[in-house]
Amino acid sequence: MEAQIVLEYEDKKTALAVASAISPDNFRTPTGLSIETCHADGKVATTVRCTRGIPSLTATIDDLLFCASTAEKVLQAVKKLEGV
Repeated sequence: MEAQIVLEYEDKKTALAVASAISPDNFRTPTGLSIETCHADGKVATTVRCTRGIPSLTATIDDLLFCASTAEKVLQAVKKLEGV
């Protein structure tokens, strides 16, 4: 099974920050699971490949989206502190 999640941001800098926050997942995955994240033109694309069943794929996507959401919230907080 394979899923691709594409998140769009208003600028390349934000996309880079989110991709950097979630990309460590690319290197630490159990057998039967792979995650690849890249960014370009304000978009972050993540491909999840899973042979461990739908529950594992669903949990991985949920974790990925939670991490992306957390990164977005941190970036918003930093922008507020900087007065941007």
